[in-house]
Amino acid sequence: MDESRPIFLQIAESIENDIISGELAEGSQIPSINEFAAFHRINPATALKGVTRLVDDGTVEKRRGIGMFVTVGARSRLVARRRDGFAAEYVRPLLVEADKLGIDIDELAGMLREERTKAS
Repeated sequence: MDESRPIFLQIAESIENDIISGELAEGSQIPSINEFAAFHRINPATALKGVTRLVDDGTVEKRRGIGMFVTVGARSRLVARRRDGFAAEYVRPLLVEADKLGIDIDELAGMLREERTKAS
């Protein structure tokens, strides 16, 4: 767990990551609130707050008496939202800094390809 961010947000993000990676398929059941609480050693109310966040945004649905399930289309919605966030958080500031330094788009693309090669 990341001490700098609220645990309920980390729970929600963890479930989102599992959906994006395919570990949790659309239509599949997610772990129960009590399972999350026991695994992370947190209060069940905190786990519930994280899952409720996903219910509120339509990523997870509650099936009365059965549990919580990943909604159809959840993965594509999450990927689209994360891509938009990635552009805002990383790409736009990168382009601003590149402009300041006189780095054109082709040079920037080359730098990105080089770094990806190093990271592989």
